[in-house]
This record gives sequence, structure tokens and C-alpha cells, in this order.
Amino acid sequence: MTSTHAFWLAGRQATGEDTFDVTSPWDGRLVGRVSVPTDAQVEEAVAAAYAVRDEFAATPAHVRAAALDHVSKRLAERTEEIARLISAENGKPMKWARGEVGRAVSVFRFAAEEARRFNGGEAQRLDTDLGGQGRLALTRRFPKGVVLGIAPFNFPLNLCAHKVAPAIAAGAPIILKPAPATPLSGLIIGDLLAETELPAGSWSILPVANDRMPALVRDERLPVISFTGSEKVGYAIMDSVPRKHCTLELGGNGAAVVLADWSSDEDLDRAANRIATFSNYQGGQSCISVQRVIADTSVYDRLLPRIVAAVEAQVTGDPGDDATDVGPLVSEEAAQRVETWVQEAVDAGARLLTGGKRDGASYAPTVLTDVPADVTLSCEEVFGPVLTVQKADGEAEAFAAVNDSKYGLQAGVFTHDLQTAFRAHRALEVGGVVVGDVPSYRADQMPYGGVKQSGVGREGVRFAMEDYTYERVLVLTGLAL
Repeated sequence: MTSTHAFWLAGRQATGEDTFDVTSPWDGRLVGRVSVPTDAQVEEAVAAAYAVRDEFAATPAHVRAAALDHVSKRLAERTEEIARLISAENGKPMKWARGEVGRAVSVFRFAAEEARRFNGGEAQRLDTDLGGQGRLALTRRFPKGVVLGIAPFNFPLNLCAHKVAPAIAAGAPIILKPAPATPLSGLIIGDLLAETELPAGSWSILPVANDRMPALVRDERLPVISFTGSEKVGYAIMDSVPRKHCTLELGGNGAAVVLADWSSDEDLDRAANRIATFSNYQGGQSCISVQRVIADTSVYDRLLPRIVAAVEAQVTGDPGDDATDVGPLVSEEAAQRVETWVQEAVDAGARLLTGGKRDGASYAPTVLTDVPADVTLSCEEVFGPVLTVQKADGEAEAFAAVNDSKYGLQAGVFTHDLQTAFRAHRALEVGGVVVGDVPSYRADQMPYGGVKQSGVGREGVRFAMEDYTYERVLVLTGLAL
């Protein structure tokens, strides 16, 4: 008999009246049964977080840092166990699941470091004008209040970490809602936080259904919302609470630009292999996976067959097998949507070079060319293992093609030229430009986020902490400066 996983309410384990099952997208087996908090228990968690907000903000930095260090250490110790859990509930191949655990280890470590140095205070002399003589301003940052963190399914541990760790580091209580498809990885964070000495109420992990979120989103005791997920849901949240502070990490249709100077056989092999890997990693279910390749006309004919060969070399199958590169999507419905979009493009004249086949929740790594600009696959985020390749006549046309999108998360530019790199940085309407590689690189300490319909605000531990806090000025008077 499968035991029921409790949730975390104000730092303690609790169970509700109902449960739901978490099943593997690979083979449908039962991975775990999760208890669902009642409305009264959700209210208890919110009330506890709101009540403890001043106490938690005043908690010494070493206490918060020690708790974060502890979680980082324990995640590292349990890497294999947690990676298998991620793989089971998400369908992520083990090689990527282990990498996700490693990233979460780093996120909590970075947060511990930032907790020790963040908010040290900045002094500003005011006697630059006569009226400020004898005065000194000291600026510090204080939490805006309780954070409501809403995490997605595609990185079920690390994106929960990106909500929880910065909040704790900044002294902001947090209520975390993991994705309904993948709650078990988020609940693991609760297991580890419960081993620390953080104040009761400073964190809760509540696996509630999506249709119960509007009431939480509107709750005035939760002034900060950090959401990662779809554009539609993210902007609906922001529109419903225009006076709250919202950080939205939304979609993308990441472009990899291969310019004329990236032309040797070695260069093109590297580009093709990186593109193939990162159009298909996580089953393509990453906001910065490669969805579009924009290749200079001078290298296109040599690059395209390399990309097709590299994509076909991706090993698909059981995510629990260490040799697997590409596992299933999170659900059969997700794979059916991808299948529909690809078929629409083919019906409109796109050429299918490889892939294009679905088996349950799995969709074969796919490459298309000659994709019309007005089909869904060109305009939206596919969130699946599908790649389109197009030509561009020169740098300006390539950069214009990147910008011809409602999204602007990250872009990759394959070039050796430093001046081109700086031009790309200036010209591309994205939150991050990765030179010499695909757009799929993210260091968890760097500012991460997008422009246009890819969201607002930035993650990356210190940058999230700034989002969760505000500046408060203290003016000291009568000083002999």
C-alpha cells in the first residue's frame, strides 16, 4: 500500500481530508499519494506567515544562513534518491535530474552566502547641500511581506528552490505552491527545512489545486507573488492584483543564431551538438530550450544536416535509464498538443526532416524547416522537443528574426567576434544573450528573466531578494561628519 505524503503547514507536517495521486508520465505507475490541505489549513498557514513576518525579518542572518546551508548539504547527501524522485514524477532523464539536484544545492548555498552579506546598509552623506549639514542617510532593505511562490512542473525541485531560498535569505516568510503534477520534489524541501531552527510560520509548502489559487493570489496578507509558468496564467495573476508586487518568469521561444564566422567543421559540429542537446533536454520543456535556429546563409547548408544527425542521435526512452537523453513530456495531453502544432505546420507547407511521431506522452525529437511565420509553432512556445531552422542573410537579418517574436527570454549567438557579441547584446530584445553557445545556459546566481511577453522581474538569488524587499532610509541628525 502506498503511504500518503503529508504537506508542510507552518513548519510542521499535516494532512488534510483529501488526497491525489502522482503518476509517472513514462509508464503511468503510481509514484506517490499526496494529502491536500483544507481551506482551514490554508488559512492557518497564511495567518501564521503573516503573524511571524516581523519576527522573521529580524531573525539574525547567521540563523537564516545556517538553515540554508543545512538544506544545501542535505540535498547533496540525498542526490541520487531525490533525482530518482524527480525522474519518476516528472519523466526527466536521470542525467538531467541529477543535474537539477546539483543546481538546487547551489541555489541554497548561494542563498546562505547572500543572507550573510545582503542588506549590510549603505551610508550616504547629506551635507552636499547646506540643508543637509550634520546629517547622514543609512539605507537598508526590508522584506515587503509574505511571499506566495508558485512553481512549475518542469524543474520541480530547482524552481521551488528559487522561490524558497531567496525568501528565507531575505527574511521574508514564504508559502510555496508546487505544481500539482510534481509536488513530491517540492515537499522534499520541507523535509529538510523542518530539520532547521527557523521560526514556525516562516514557511509552508501547500500542494493545492490550481483552481484554488485565485483566493490565495488575492489575499492582502500576501503582498509578493513569484510565479513561474505560462504567459496566460502569469498575466492573469498580475491583472487580478495590480497593486501587488509580481515577479513573472514566463515563456520563451529561444533562438540560437549561427553567424558566418562560425564556419569551420569543428565550429559547426559544436553548434549542431549543442543545439540538438538543448532543444531536447527536459523533453524540450524548458523556457530557454532551443526552439529556433537562425543560420547565416553561408553556413546553413553545412549546418542543417549536422543538426538533423545530432538530433537523431539523441537517445529516447526510459527516463530511469542513465543512457536516456530524452524522456516523455509531463503528460499525454502535452504530447498531443505538440503533435497538433507540428501537424499544423506541415499542413501549411513546413518540411519535416526528422521526428514528428508521438507514442503516448513521448514525442520524438523533431526538426522542421520552411515553417510559415503565421503557424502556431512559429508564434508560440512549443514546450516540447521540436526545433525549426531558418536562413538569414547576414547579422542584421538574423538579429531581426530573433526580435520578431512576442517573447524575449534568452538568445544564443554563435560567433567568435567580440564586436559582434557587443552588437548582439545591444540589439537583441531579450533578458540574456549567451555568446558562443545556445540560449539554454543559466547560472543560478545570475539575473534571469525576460522582456516583452516573457515576464517581469528577475530571479537569481540576490536579484530575487531585491524583488522581495524594499529600501528604507534612516536619516541621522546632528552628527559631526
